[in-house]
Amino acid sequence: MTLDLLTIGRSSVDLYGAQVGGRLEDMGSFDKYIGGSPTNIACGTARLGLRSAVITGVGDEHMGRFIREQLAREGVDVRGVKTDPDRLTALVLLGIRDAESFPLIFYRERCADMGLTEADIDADLVGEARCVCATGTHLSHPKVEAATLKALRLARGNGARTALDIDYRPNLWGMAGHGEGESRFVASEAVTEKLQSTLPLFDLIVGTEEEFHIAGGTTDTLDALRRVRALTEAVLVCKRGAKGAVAFAGAVEGWEAGIAGEGFPIEVFNVLGAGDGFMSGLLRGWLGEEDWATALTWANACGAFAVSRHGCTPAYPTWAELRFFLDRGVVRPDLRNDGALEQVHWATTRHTRTGGDWSAMRVFAFDHRAQFEEMPGATPERIGAFKRLCLEATTRVAEGRPGHGILCDDRLGRDALHAASGTGLWVGRPAELPGSRPLALEGQLGPDCGGLGEWPRHQVVKCLVFAHPDDDDATWRDQLATVGRLWTASRRNGLEFLLEVISSKLGPVGDDTTARVIARVYGAGIFPDWWKLETQPSRAAWDACVAAIETNDPHTRGIVVLGLDAPMDRLVEGLGEAARVPLVKGFAVGRTIFAEAARGWLAGQVGDDAAVAGMAERYDTLCRAWDGARRNEKDAA
Repeated sequence: MTLDLLTIGRSSVDLYGAQVGGRLEDMGSFDKYIGGSPTNIACGTARLGLRSAVITGVGDEHMGRFIREQLAREGVDVRGVKTDPDRLTALVLLGIRDAESFPLIFYRERCADMGLTEADIDADLVGEARCVCATGTHLSHPKVEAATLKALRLARGNGARTALDIDYRPNLWGMAGHGEGESRFVASEAVTEKLQSTLPLFDLIVGTEEEFHIAGGTTDTLDALRRVRALTEAVLVCKRGAKGAVAFAGAVEGWEAGIAGEGFPIEVFNVLGAGDGFMSGLLRGWLGEEDWATALTWANACGAFAVSRHGCTPAYPTWAELRFFLDRGVVRPDLRNDGALEQVHWATTRHTRTGGDWSAMRVFAFDHRAQFEEMPGATPERIGAFKRLCLEATTRVAEGRPGHGILCDDRLGRDALHAASGTGLWVGRPAELPGSRPLALEGQLGPDCGGLGEWPRHQVVKCLVFAHPDDDDATWRDQLATVGRLWTASRRNGLEFLLEVISSKLGPVGDDTTARVIARVYGAGIFPDWWKLETQPSRAAWDACVAAIETNDPHTRGIVVLGLDAPMDRLVEGLGEAARVPLVKGFAVGRTIFAEAARGWLAGQVGDDAAVAGMAERYDTLCRAWDGARRNEKDAA
């Protein structure tokens, strides 16, 4: 079996109110995430290392494509995601009113996931799964109920495990109005009867006390559990909020007869999606053959992450993050404000924001501004047009393959920057005022870097700082304060951060020069996702840089090498040396590629085709040089 888990049911775009502590009526902006219980569980378990897939439906429109693309970034198999041209993707509006109130509105009228039918259940896909997990909502209508039951019966016929998250939402069963999305319990004999008819199909059944009330047909929780037990031999896991969770593998004789896991004293910030986080940790333990105490501990921890953060899927931990948390323990109850934990969370989930395979980085950097403006014949319009040619040269070499990218500015290169969106290229964008020392930022960012709020999430904030270990303390304080303000704003806006360091223009460079600069940056509490560094003078210098980075951030994206307008032969030689360092992922080079073509084109001596061809040839030469050097290094190893 090639899949650990196959979930089936709801998917939606969750629009979470960005303001906390106000009514949903007063929300001024929303953050967009994927949602829906089975979709959340598929993502949560994928983050924990399971091979997960989901059967659901999305519309043939922008929100449907968002869900499909985001699932792929999360590592979820999307073969079971049906694109329905006749239905729209479901939407949910959510808010955090206070510690007790979390308003939400479901927009699910004829939504795409409710268009699933038995014909959409691929027996071969189900046959690949060790476990099929269903959620209660998709038992609420005949067609999706039939699809869900078919998947469950196929799974049982294959000897796979089955699990149910009761996931009772009264208004999705027609038991409450559209404005009552928060409602967790409305008694209904019809719902109870429907749920009870399916209970024998499961090996694991999970729910809150209220959800077991609807499944058992009584508001006495232990009695409800006993009634469910009379219908199924499944392990029953009851979530009891602050009292923790209890698993019953046999008779329900009392709470003390159940099995509990370790709980975690954390602040309740947002309960939405916490159950799906809990289920993700529980399934990771159950399918990994852990004992119930361990599985419940992992489930409680994953639920704690969700309760303490904004959003559902974005809040869930990775396996590395979960292990870090369990090994270290709770330092502060508001986990979202735990700096060390948030750094691990960011660093191990950032691929879900930008996507792509960036294990190799071949970046054409034409974010230069002053250098272009100094060329004869340059005007803002002409420079902008030339940067479109730079993008054309990049895409000609990349041919849609991963591991290629650009650095491009917005002031002179806006058209190229916008055109690069959706091409699959890695895109970096500068924020510094060219040539500034002490470092100053571009004016459009604003004094608090609030302008980053307008940047697309796939763009990487790039900042060049001229810094040397021998700089005076005042210069260091000034520059680090500016870098720190930009880095903090980048994180606040969900943007990766690349820090470029140039020391050679300020003083002598030895084996420890760049490493000392890197250490000062980390000492200021700044954790760049990427480093852009000069070619180092020796292997010892490279080793010092790597040690300075990995000691402070074992999850770094890596290093790219800059060019500084070096001649092609010298740059190729430098890349060959850098390729011996595993943390170096590639290059980000500009003038060596574009300078000659730019001067000729801006002077009217070279046409578009010749300029593109010349830059593509030089860019391709560097790509081949890097790939060859890295390949040789791997062969030697």
